[in-house]
Amino acid sequence: MAGFRLGVFAGVALGLAGLALDASAATALPIQGPRDAAFVDTFRELVETDSSITTGSCTLVADKVEARLRAAGYGDKEITRFAVPDHPKEGGLVVVLRGAESARRPILLLGHIDVVTARREDWVRDPYTMIEEGGWFYGRGTSDMKSMDAVWIDTMIRLRREKTPPRATVKMALTCGEEASGAFNGAQWLSNNRRDLIDAAFALNEGGGGLTDGKGLSEGGRLMGLGFGVGEKAYQDFTLTVTNPGGHSSQPVPDNAIVTLARALEKVQAYQFPVQFNDTTRAFFTRSGALRADETGKAMVALAANPADTAAEAVLNRDKMLHSLLRTTCVPTMVSAGHALNALPQRATANVNCRIFPGNTGEETRAALVAAIGDPAVAVEDRVKDKPIAKAPPLDPKVMGPIEALSAKYFPGVPVIPSMSTGASDAVYTGAVGIPTYGVPGIWSNPDGNGIHGLNERIEVQSLLTGRAYLYDLVKVYAY
Repeated sequence: MAGFRLGVFAGVALGLAGLALDASAATALPIQGPRDAAFVDTFRELVETDSSITTGSCTLVADKVEARLRAAGYGDKEITRFAVPDHPKEGGLVVVLRGAESARRPILLLGHIDVVTARREDWVRDPYTMIEEGGWFYGRGTSDMKSMDAVWIDTMIRLRREKTPPRATVKMALTCGEEASGAFNGAQWLSNNRRDLIDAAFALNEGGGGLTDGKGLSEGGRLMGLGFGVGEKAYQDFTLTVTNPGGHSSQPVPDNAIVTLARALEKVQAYQFPVQFNDTTRAFFTRSGALRADETGKAMVALAANPADTAAEAVLNRDKMLHSLLRTTCVPTMVSAGHALNALPQRATANVNCRIFPGNTGEETRAALVAAIGDPAVAVEDRVKDKPIAKAPPLDPKVMGPIEALSAKYFPGVPVIPSMSTGASDAVYTGAVGIPTYGVPGIWSNPDGNGIHGLNERIEVQSLLTGRAYLYDLVKVYAY
């Protein structure tokens, strides 16, 4: 889940970072979106309401969003609140703006309102006070993903106030639990229990974005590319366990749980899953590679044309992002062992975090780990049962066309590239129930990820305001 993923746009950002595009690729600055006081106030309220799973409340955020929607004219028939009794602080909401043409299928705007926990003592600035400084907004959630949440809320309010209603119904679902693996997840709950409420021809979500050359545009930087998120990997953790009778440490035995586990982890680290492509990654490698004149660019094009080209694969495996885009990856992330300093370990466990290429099941991945380890003394168990298989949505011209057309207007000269995120989002749940879910561009970040999931998270003011204008126009194109 996204508590451990790279963040809102980081997967696409890393992909575009590998392009090393010539500066001429970005020929003009993007259109500057107007600053609207009510919109900035909405964004500020979201950021300043702690919604982390440890110290915050998504339900409180949903309360404040509902108040804004009701002030804009939405009523009981259009707003649905949801929560479960054992997770009262993890509630969310769905709002529906009915279109004039019932035959047209709805559009879903999807966003998670929970954030990764931030500790004040670690930050330069208070993480739950939005601070504007030097052309940037600072605060937890400014990038992941309360910026897009604020845009979706603002879009629903503006559409409500339009003189002409949209032809297609527009829905917004704000959910909790995306940042905490194994916790109550609102997008999963809606997909499994209220599929009718969020039914849509497709959904717009995080997972797209844009990438600068290393500096913000207000600092003289340039946009180098825009990512259109078409698919992502599935997140899954596996627990490796070795048990042993233990005993006194003064009398060691060859069968040591820690040593057995260590050998298993070495094999996991050494194992390479096979190369895989889908329509999105093939387009990404082909188009991105063509924009490069170096060895990596040539290898990207060559491997996309022939996945059995081991020489091209070897070149691409030097880049951690490109290596990860080509396959399922699994890596040890946590270990725990022993019960006393002077005793042989009775139990040793480790967490192996996998990012599973779309179309592959968790059981297939578990079986591959078991085979790679090759030791029956090491138990391998999936930590979260029955997670859906990641499904890449189609490269649909009806979705892609408006994105490319508006991008040419707002971001002249900047290429739009279909991208698959190496991370994960709630798209895995909506996609699993037949709602193709796409990560949209509009909001950009720097190659460092703007502090997503880390310290001093931030978003460039111009990025937020331009993203608001771009995404509102995009929704109008789809809905009208």
